Amino acid sequence: MDVLRGLALLGIFLVNVAWFTAPLVGHAEGIDLELQGPALWLDVAIYVFASSKFWTLFSLLFGMGFAVMQARAEASGLPFTGLYLRRTSGLLLIGGLHACLVWSGDILVAYALTAFALLLLFRRAPTTGLWAWGIALYMSIVVLLMLVALLLGLLGDAAAPDDAARRAAETLALRQQEVAAYSRGSYLDATHMRLRFQQAYFFNSLFLLPMTLGLFVFGTWLVRRGVLARPAEHRRLLHAMAWAIGPLGLAVTLLGIAIDPRPDLEGPGSVGALWASSLHMAGGAMMTLGYLGIVVLVLERGPGGLRVLAPAGRMALTLYLMQSLVGTWVFYGHGLGLWGQVGRVGQVVLVLSVFAAQLAFAHLWMARFRHGPVEWLWRAFTYLEWPPLRRSPPTPPPLPPNP
Repeated sequence: MDVLRGLALLGIFLVNVAWFTAPLVGHAEGIDLELQGPALWLDVAIYVFASSKFWTLFSLLFGMGFAVMQARAEASGLPFTGLYLRRTSGLLLIGGLHACLVWSGDILVAYALTAFALLLLFRRAPTTGLWAWGIALYMSIVVLLMLVALLLGLLGDAAAPDDAARRAAETLALRQQEVAAYSRGSYLDATHMRLRFQQAYFFNSLFLLPMTLGLFVFGTWLVRRGVLARPAEHRRLLHAMAWAIGPLGLAVTLLGIAIDPRPDLEGPGSVGALWASSLHMAGGAMMTLGYLGIVVLVLERGPGGLRVLAPAGRMALTLYLMQSLVGTWVFYGHGLGLWGQVGRVGQVVLVLSVFAAQLAFAHLWMARFRHGPVEWLWRAFTYLEWPPLRRSPPTPPPLPPNP
């Protein structure tokens, strides 16, 4: 799980870096076909192999963490519900501060809200059907988008032209204000804009919570079945994930790109954009399972290069927040002010450089400490006591007896 978290951190940073230097209001995901040469190929690679693949992997890992924490609490006789509620409340607090004070693209608040639903609905659910619940919840939004696309294709857009024009004008105005606040404004200007963004778009983000809950539930099923703890017993499933589900997801992703390489759900041509987005989300989850299967199969063979990511995975929350601090400092007006000035190649170079530094920092930190700094505070909030932070020095071997 630590290796997977480290891998997810890198993938999320590769996707998020473009969002640090562009407005979030009206932001359309996809491939920027105006790019050329290496920049275009990097943009294609990130959209195909990273976008919608690593936030989903992080979500699976969150569900796995829920199952591990529940098992450990029940084995030690601790009151799991109270601990989990405090842990989730702490995450909600951290996410809220991150979204309002650092970066509007936060995902921790959504994770915390989904975690409350996971506890309420699935704590006592039998393991057998969890995989089906997970797939159904995730695909519910995908299917809904497909149905909307089908209806729009058959009936046309029922929105009045005046309403559509008014919404477009409001979005454009807010987008221009966001660019001004982030690219040229002070920290207070950026914070005010972040608060406005949360007010305008918070309830829109709740639309995707069923997908997140589905990933949490599927991750819980993987842990309860022992897929990660006993991979030798589940090789058939892991091989199916790696070499069947993952490649199928890639094909679905490419089909979505063929329909619309840059789906803008708020712009014209929304029918094609809906089909492309829904296929991209469906393919992304399948490719995530493929990545998970490959990593677990590789690690099962013994120590390997992937294990270098493990220390970063053990302090993933700290490093995720650090990425936002670095990204906003580099691009926002209250930092270096490089908003809109760094191309795709430069963004990728920045990500790889910062992540390499984070990885080195994680190795040094985790060699001396038990938890990352934010993880330590989060754990203290959860257990209502200060946990030990420093690792105990190794006990020296006993001296040989005197002859």
